[in-house]
Amino acid sequence: MASLPLAPQHHHVPPDNHHPLQHDQPPAAVKHAVAGARPEMESDKEMSAAVVEGNDAVTGHIISTTIGGKNGEPKRTISYMAERVVGTGSFGIVFQAKCLETGETVAIKKVLQDKRYKNRELQLMRLMDHPNVICLKHCFFSTTSRDELFLNLVMDYVPESLYKVLKHYSNSNQRMPLIYVKLYMYQIFRGLAYIHNVPRVCHRDVKPQNLLVDPLTHQVKLCDFGSAKVLVNGEANISYICSRYYRAPELIFGATEYTTSIDIWSAGCVLAELLLGQPLFPGENAVDQLVEIIKVLGTPTREEIRCMNPNYTDFRFPQIKAHPWHKVFHKRMPPEAIDLASRLLQYSPSLRCTALEACAHSFFDELREPNARLPNGRPFPPLFNFKQELTGASPELVNKLIPEHVWRQIGLNFPYPGAT
Repeated sequence: MASLPLAPQHHHVPPDNHHPLQHDQPPAAVKHAVAGARPEMESDKEMSAAVVEGNDAVTGHIISTTIGGKNGEPKRTISYMAERVVGTGSFGIVFQAKCLETGETVAIKKVLQDKRYKNRELQLMRLMDHPNVICLKHCFFSTTSRDELFLNLVMDYVPESLYKVLKHYSNSNQRMPLIYVKLYMYQIFRGLAYIHNVPRVCHRDVKPQNLLVDPLTHQVKLCDFGSAKVLVNGEANISYICSRYYRAPELIFGATEYTTSIDIWSAGCVLAELLLGQPLFPGENAVDQLVEIIKVLGTPTREEIRCMNPNYTDFRFPQIKAHPWHKVFHKRMPPEAIDLASRLLQYSPSLRCTALEACAHSFFDELREPNARLPNGRPFPPLFNFKQELTGASPELVNKLIPEHVWRQIGLNFPYPGAT
């Protein structure tokens, strides 16, 4: 498979051009809603990173910056040769670069920076450290001949994305083997469990393009935290967020006090797409997106609408019966896969399982077998090196998540103390 962007464009899911369910909204209000989708930033007077002067070109350009110098650490110069642009979008560009000192290939996300504000993506990435989340190596600022200031986020380079892998199978008229569906989805839920429980970040744009896959190890990493935010109870958030096919129904209903369960809905859509080989809810606009959801889940009840957005309880929908989940997928689909999809794709946000509960689901039991391996005989990427994301988990859940053979390897008693 060819390499692909670390953070590519939004391909088949462009932003909607009108606000959900409000056909009579004036154009100015629509523009305001779209403008509101830009992440809010906190004010800031200074940002601690080197500023590099450079020309406006990217490919072939060498960027040198100084890192270190804190806590007695020696300062050192590090240089990057920009090799090729691998992604573009409204945020700026992502390019592949090589570190001239070490030979390491990295991805650099270059975004226009307003000097008055902190960059939220940078602040959040500094909080995160997990095998299933893209790693921020360091950052620096650069200027152009027009005196524009750019923030450069230097990250791991991962050559594939789940979008590209899906396209590969689709072009070959094949379905993704179930072992890879399990392996990829398990790691997606591990990454979500970490960001939801430790830095308490909601990604808000989970989709195949933002899930990177190492083609050799099959390790998966969540990337692109440009829409991410720490959600605070009682604080309103924008509802015009998340790429359309993966957008939770409460967002389509205009909810502003949502939770990290919007990421769980998105992950459920990704699971269904891996199993089906195509998006489950391919809406052409926001209203059509809701129609696609209703065609599968049926018309939401008054109570389900209240759970999504209390302001919509008087809205009248045509009464459509739910399509049975076993008919959504092909006949040979394992019941565990169908059960997991049904637990993720629930109208009521509080009824969706958490990311950690999803990891413990029986659909992933094959990954916990003592001799489980990749189809080529190589070992799986690390799956059980849990850290802080298990904080607060019940002993029963911990025992499901960490197999007995792993407990033995690390020299601890099984079951986990306190389990019944």
